[in-house]
Order: sequence, then C-alpha cells, then structure tokens
Amino acid sequence: MSIEPILHQGAPRPRGPYSSAVHAGEFIYVSGLGPIDDDDRLSPGDIQHQTRLVLVNMRKILADCGATLEDVIKCSVFLLDVSEFPKMNEVYAEFFGTIKPARTTIEAKFYQSAMRIEIDCVAYKPRS
Repeated sequence: MSIEPILHQGAPRPRGPYSSAVHAGEFIYVSGLGPIDDDDRLSPGDIQHQTRLVLVNMRKILADCGATLEDVIKCSVFLLDVSEFPKMNEVYAEFFGTIKPARTTIEAKFYQSAMRIEIDCVAYKPRS
C-alpha cells in the first residue's frame, strides 16, 4: 500500500509539516481543519460561521481526492466550548444530512484564541 499526499486547489494550505490529506489504500485521511477563509486567514466569528467554513474546506479537499462528503465514514470534532455543540450540530447536519458518519466530539483548547472549532475526517473511496 502506498501513501499519497494530496495536492489540493482552493482550500487552506497546511500550516506545518503535514499534508492536508493523504490517500492510503482505499481511505482518505483529512487533517484537522480550522476556520480558514479564502485569503488563507483564520476567520473569526460565531460557531455556526466557523463550522460552515470548516466543512466547505473539507468538501473542497475531498473533491480534490475524488470524493464527497457522502464518502466520509468518521469525523472528529473539537470544540473550544462544548456548550456550542447544538449550534455546531445544526450546521453539521446541513452538510451531512442523512449520511451520518461516525463522530466523536470533544472540548479542546486551540493555539489561536479566535478558533472555536477544528474537524478532521476519514473517507472511504476505492481507487478507480
């Protein structure tokens, strides 16, 4: 099995020594994504704004891997304040709807104080 880093277009660039996503066998692993805007900057805002931005970027990265949100089998959600779970969950449901991948959600501290959320995922997409 080879591990292939994914070069993507239109999504935030990694901010350290890691890949935004890697294709390993039939799986795609997307690194944790924060609320980064089109200018490649952290976008402050409420939890709904930041969740939407993270999931839009996740969708872009998956598209560059030949996948969609429908291929996601697992997400990990990290929240600055777990009391914002209901509002995050509303936006999350807009993107995933009836797909309902497995999910873990925990409260976490972030390096940048304006960051309220980070999400990573694993998708299953056999290579053609």
